[in-house]
Amino acid sequence: MKGFGSDKEAILELITSRSNRQRQEICQSYKSLYGKDLIADLKYELTGKFERLIVGLMRPLAYCDAKEIKDAISGIGTDEKCLIEILASRTNEQIHQLVAAYKDAYERDLEADIIGDTSGHFQKMLVVLLQGTREEDDVVSEDLVQQDVQDLYEAGELKWGTDEAQFIYILGNRSKQHLRLVFDEYLKTTGKPIEASIRGELSGDFEKLMLAVVKCIRSTSEYFAERLFKAMKGLGTRDNTLIRIMVSRSELDMLDIREIFRTKYEKSLYSMIKNDTSGEYKKALLKLCGGDDDAAGQFFPEAAQVAYQMWELSAVARTELKGTVRPANDFNPDADAKALRKAMKGLGTDEDTIIDIITHRSNAQRQQIRQNFKSHFGRDLMADLKSELSGDLARLILGLMMPPAHYDAKQLKKAMEGAGTDEKALIEILATRTNAEIRAINEAYKEDYHKSLEDALSSDTSGHFRRILISLATGNREEGGEDRDRAREDAQVAAEILEIADTPSGDKTSLETRFMMILCTRSYPHLRRVFQEFIKMTNYDVEHTIKKEMSGDVRDAFVAIVQSVKNKPLFFADKLYKSMKGAGTDEKTLTRIMISRSEIDLLNIRREFIEKYDMSLHQAIEGDTSGDFLKALLAVCGGED
Repeated sequence: MKGFGSDKEAILELITSRSNRQRQEICQSYKSLYGKDLIADLKYELTGKFERLIVGLMRPLAYCDAKEIKDAISGIGTDEKCLIEILASRTNEQIHQLVAAYKDAYERDLEADIIGDTSGHFQKMLVVLLQGTREEDDVVSEDLVQQDVQDLYEAGELKWGTDEAQFIYILGNRSKQHLRLVFDEYLKTTGKPIEASIRGELSGDFEKLMLAVVKCIRSTSEYFAERLFKAMKGLGTRDNTLIRIMVSRSELDMLDIREIFRTKYEKSLYSMIKNDTSGEYKKALLKLCGGDDDAAGQFFPEAAQVAYQMWELSAVARTELKGTVRPANDFNPDADAKALRKAMKGLGTDEDTIIDIITHRSNAQRQQIRQNFKSHFGRDLMADLKSELSGDLARLILGLMMPPAHYDAKQLKKAMEGAGTDEKALIEILATRTNAEIRAINEAYKEDYHKSLEDALSSDTSGHFRRILISLATGNREEGGEDRDRAREDAQVAAEILEIADTPSGDKTSLETRFMMILCTRSYPHLRRVFQEFIKMTNYDVEHTIKKEMSGDVRDAFVAIVQSVKNKPLFFADKLYKSMKGAGTDEKTLTRIMISRSEIDLLNIRREFIEKYDMSLHQAIEGDTSGDFLKALLAVCGGED
């Protein structure tokens, strides 16, 4: 730092390759040798994000946390996210050190400052966490687990209003080991994860804090992997969050965070930092990250095992699928038909009535209304709706009026009509429907267009992609459970076709055919086992490998099948998010998914959506559509999470 300018490269090399304790010794020696404060000199020489990162690394961890909290509560407004992240994730010992460091650095009491800056249940829970008195006993009493499950259930789901004190007491004091068992039992007893109850019962910053506590109890490393991903995804980077986590976890669990990041987001933390930051700041962050898990396209065995365990869990957890549109009680098709006729008669159209009736009836009930409409008025309800409505609203309402198989058949027909083919729509429908649904689509297609679906696909697609679609369109997927020996053989074929097996056997074409047959005809439970065996065998995730080794429509089709097998509601949540993010909305995809999943699993899709994107599907639709189309979509969405 001497003379004109500073050698930033030397500074970052030195500081990022020493432990925190060694950095404290360097500070001491610097003062002894030059009579100067190293942190003050660094602040003077460096600027911006790079300076914040380097200075953060120079402080002892507890003082670093203290500074973050001080910044979060001083000035106008409070950075609640920072408070939540630090207090929800630190151990008892780290909390005690933080309180002492705050007192030493600012001569103030941390608890008093937090009380002065927050309020309500949010404040109470922060104060509980600040005590650093979470039980640390590994011995868990089964009776107490049952008691806590009952208390939480009675405090939330079973109560008019919520008893927040119970949530605060149990989640703020019980040991991690104990709470993990409580969460498992809670799911068994109530049929929903504790997170869903927290979202339903609590709100605002208090809700966010409790969700963070639950995430940290389940896995602190996963919590930070998620925070890092969210700090960098989308437009702009949340640098404060990025710096805080990279500094505070670099000597604690950065490798675990990297593993989970790579497993969960199918890209390495290193590559995301590299694409999202620049200059010396980027170099220093990458040094702290410590390695690129995409380097050889391979992430280390421990991560593969984490992925494997996540699979095991997902294979065991049988989630009940629920739609958002259910049959209406006290259904009167006659009254509905008359109300619809009235809404469309004379001058102007009463869109509100149409939306209200159509979105609050099941598809079977809509067919009855259509029948009664014809019997009463000698008119075709579909034709009347078509002439009265227009644009996106018309497409949504008319789509809801069609029987599901006929609606899917129409979407497939549209995807193949005119110049160019909408491959994404073909893949989305054929890769996600059950055998029964596919068979019904085939019949509907034949009935409506006097041509078999197979013939249509044959004349509109080609090559390997055509073979995949035709295979899916036969609706011949096996329906049994898993066969472990066969799963190992299937995983071996996948490994060979994706060119990561040690022993290539057989020629490429026959392998490709076998791989297609495995993905298109094996049952879902069996394929889950195949993917697990694949991870065991190769240390790779099959989806990541397909994305890396294949291209074009074939890759997209295989990825869709794999994602659908892994977690179908999440597959649709991703599609919905992509249809609304960025400039412009893909109304066709949005409408198609909202209609086709409304009675099957839209509630599950909503849960996956908020879990992954930190906003509800309701919010996303509200921010991206307008007018009557918005009203109708929100009615189908069925609620704000």
